[in-house]
Amino acid sequence: MALGKDYAAQECSMARALEVVGERWTLLLVRDALYGVRRYNDFLVHLGIPRAVLAARLQTLTSAGVLEKRRYQDSPPRYEYVITPRGCALWPTLRGLGVWGEETFPDTRPLRTFHHVACGTELGVHGECPECRIFVPVEDVEMRPGPGLEQEPANPVSRALLRPRRFLQPVDVAAEEAAAAEAAAAEAAEGQAAEAAVPSTP
Repeated sequence: MALGKDYAAQECSMARALEVVGERWTLLLVRDALYGVRRYNDFLVHLGIPRAVLAARLQTLTSAGVLEKRRYQDSPPRYEYVITPRGCALWPTLRGLGVWGEETFPDTRPLRTFHHVACGTELGVHGECPECRIFVPVEDVEMRPGPGLEQEPANPVSRALLRPRRFLQPVDVAAEEAAAAEAAAAEAAEGQAAEAAVPSTP
């Protein structure tokens, strides 16, 4: 028998919260939205989530006010899902859960580290800055590649998230790929120029 989606016999606030974010994949969707992922196909590619499940989770999060559905193209109509202040309020929970996972499962390595933009200090377990002694708002959080992050991922969203970036900065896969290709071409040209500048041995 399929499990229900609510906790009818429970009236506490935690049970109400779990009705929204307690299903499989949901918190990972919120995490990706904080990272700047907004579009259906980008969530799909980055998470490898089944389409039907993704559609259902996005509907739940939108209905609960955690994400906002916005049209970004008229013909044909296309939508993106932008995290709201209510969704951003889940960041300390996600941060604490990630730290708990690292401490509980020692065979895992952090895929990313999270820092205060203003001073560069790595954040504490609740999203606070130990140096500045403040809780860091999500818009002032920078994520950087961690020791467990694959350096040559197959999907374009993961490649876009390889570079340090601030939370909430929209992921634009096409622009990120073009910028990466341009940078690679410039680096190759610079290498060729340096090689050509080396005098040949008589």
